[in-house]
Amino acid sequence: MLAERTALFKRLDTAAAWTAAKAAAASAEHIIDLTAEEIRSDLAPMVREGTIIAINRSINRDTETGPTTKLREAIARRISSETGQPWSTDEVAVTSGSKHALFNAAMVLLNPGDEVLIPVPHWTSFPAQVLLAGGVPIFIETRDNNYVPKPSDLAAAVTSKTKAIVVNTPNNPTGTIYDCETLTEIARLAADRDLWIVFDECYGAFAHAPHTHHPIVSIAPAARHRTLIVNSFSKSLALTGWQIGYLAGPESVIDAALALQRDTACNPDVICQYALLHHLDSGDDVFQQKLQRQVSEARTLGLSILSTLQSIPQPAAQGGFHFYLDLKGWQRRTKGAGPELNADDVANVLLMDAGVATVSGTVFGDPAGVRLSYGVDLGSLEKGLRRLSATLNTWN
Repeated sequence: MLAERTALFKRLDTAAAWTAAKAAAASAEHIIDLTAEEIRSDLAPMVREGTIIAINRSINRDTETGPTTKLREAIARRISSETGQPWSTDEVAVTSGSKHALFNAAMVLLNPGDEVLIPVPHWTSFPAQVLLAGGVPIFIETRDNNYVPKPSDLAAAVTSKTKAIVVNTPNNPTGTIYDCETLTEIARLAADRDLWIVFDECYGAFAHAPHTHHPIVSIAPAARHRTLIVNSFSKSLALTGWQIGYLAGPESVIDAALALQRDTACNPDVICQYALLHHLDSGDDVFQQKLQRQVSEARTLGLSILSTLQSIPQPAAQGGFHFYLDLKGWQRRTKGAGPELNADDVANVLLMDAGVATVSGTVFGDPAGVRLSYGVDLGSLEKGLRRLSATLNTWN
């Protein structure tokens, strides 16, 4: 049994290449790291103030009946504002980041053998959490539809064992935002086939005009009783290292998730909770607006540089803070009579020849894509993308 579990955990560790790239970036000063899952930013002033207040008050007790309840109330108010529907404290669980929320959702919803539809490319944790719960990930290709799943493809993949559909918009890694029609069709499919929707909107704060992020429960209110919302403050407030997020959904599911959480991870760090509550109660959105402007400026700069790529389509970058390069057609041009290239090969060349660390699409289930972060400072972004573009253009 131990050997089987060890093998499973190794199989779930799909980010070995990503980890190696980050390690290389950290060990060499000339390497520019575009692998980040975060925005480089100072701490939000109200979060900083809340942290200091909590420390000065010697806050160090368990949070079950104190700040956690108040934070759940504040988050419920936030979701109510974002969705245009009333949400209660009992419909929200505070988690140690979005991965924790996904884990709770998978463990509560899935029985061994249950299938979960996951569009590809996908965030690495989606299939990993399904496998940990004994479920079976079913992958749905999206490249031919601009990285948005076709409702017909989703419907064709549904079987008697299908339990849920993962919806991640704005998408990581592709930066694609799902349109209202697609969300409506997914909600209709879920209703027709009695499926759950796991709606990951961690990048929802960063939708770039003219594109707009839409919570699926706002587009299809009837889907609310079968939808679990996964979100975190890692992106919207640049709090990646704090690991604090939430799971929202029907009260019965949240009760089960909290029961599981009490016997596994318990509650998130008490200081983090107080600091976040202080920020939410302040009603101050100046910092988030600043982050949005910072990301938007970086996106504009990045798209301008990437437009010089001669044989690779310009990335959509509709939301979030990642560029995703589609190498499918470009690979066919460059491989010739030699060995077939994949995203790992490209990421390695970019690291060794251009001095730029990127994330191979293989960790996202896609051997023909590379992800680049524009959450870094503008100087590093410009230098890194110019190196990358020059290197890729020499391969044509």
